[in-house]
Amino acid sequence: MLRRMGLGAAFAALPLPAMAEAAAVNAGDTAWVMAASALVLLMTLPGLAMFYAGQVRAQAVLSVVMQCFAVACLSSVLWLAVGYSLAFGDSMGGIAGGFGKAFFAGLGPDALRGTVPEIVFAVFQMCFAVIAPALIVGVWVERIRFPAVLIVSGAWLLLVYAPVCHWVRGGGWLAGLGVMDFAGGLVVHACAGVSALTVAKLLGGRRGFPGRVPPPHNPGMTAIGAALLWVGWFGFSGGSALAADATAGMAVAATHIAAAAAAMTWAAIEWIRFGRASLVGAATGAVSGLAAAAAASGFIGPAGALVLGVVAGAACFAAAQTVRKSWKIDDSLDVFAVHGVGGIAGMLLVAVLASNSLGGPGLGEGVAAGGRIGMQALGLLAVAAWAVAGTFIIVKAAGALVGGLRVDEEDELVGLDLAAHGERGYDL
Repeated sequence: MLRRMGLGAAFAALPLPAMAEAAAVNAGDTAWVMAASALVLLMTLPGLAMFYAGQVRAQAVLSVVMQCFAVACLSSVLWLAVGYSLAFGDSMGGIAGGFGKAFFAGLGPDALRGTVPEIVFAVFQMCFAVIAPALIVGVWVERIRFPAVLIVSGAWLLLVYAPVCHWVRGGGWLAGLGVMDFAGGLVVHACAGVSALTVAKLLGGRRGFPGRVPPPHNPGMTAIGAALLWVGWFGFSGGSALAADATAGMAVAATHIAAAAAAMTWAAIEWIRFGRASLVGAATGAVSGLAAAAAASGFIGPAGALVLGVVAGAACFAAAQTVRKSWKIDDSLDVFAVHGVGGIAGMLLVAVLASNSLGGPGLGEGVAAGGRIGMQALGLLAVAAWAVAGTFIIVKAAGALVGGLRVDEEDELVGLDLAAHGERGYDL
């Protein structure tokens, strides 16, 4: 039952006193979730920071690392203060969790989530709250004021991410409908991806976009960042089982297979279309498979993961080309195309790939794949609408507070490393 329901719905479905009576702290489960927390933090620092930094100009590499670092610190403090409570506190009409757990109130030694202490669960979820807004950093690189980064990221965490997290993982209304999202394909990736596309549309493109945007300055750095993301994702998916058990093991296996298949698919498409396969392309393809696996990994088997990776690699490659060339939107580091579309693919395909014939556990008696896809689509539409509306308001308000989001043309030309932080990544 817990496996089919998913992390948030499963544990939120039980009142806390009942959980305490039904389970005691399990040392193995607790140790695994603590280790998984470290792996998820590794995804942002240094994984995402390096993955993004390698793709910008040499004059902006430190600005990207600084933004990821600052967002991680800010998100951690906000999650302690009120974010966790809004996401996982007692539900107020299925919309948000209230303020009863602000500053981790009530997370003493007797408070449990499943078989792990709730404080361990809260820290694990804190690491998710770190990477979710950090993903959006990839859409505004090289052209945004640093104060705007902090305002938009902090407000987005509390006003967009925390409610969506409650809807799906904290016992909110989408959890009640049975929406399946094992490790954040909807809550983290689709939500951040749609928000990033909204920011890109409002902010405008980099100098020279779309015809004269410089290539990535350090593909090797990008590949190392992707490798760290890949390793960290084992905690992202496997830790979401909240137990050191077979579900966690299968989630890790599915995550790895999906990433490998997506990387090969992206590289193959590049080879067919352009006559060569790039390192940045293969690394980006792997991340697209990881994003797709986030929603589905605990509900599918190895064969389903292989199919998921191939579809995600192809869909995200097509999305990257469409956003830039057809829509003329500077989704600078493919946040929507990779994380958004990857998360959406995983959310929809899980209804089919959970089939017993593909090694999955099935959807349960009387549950048809068609109806499940409809429910998943409803969850996607609800989260996308919330993300667009919330992000639009936040970006407009932040722009008014700091006198415009964009740096001036001279600073953009010089590069944000020197203009915003007074440092250089390289002695050029």
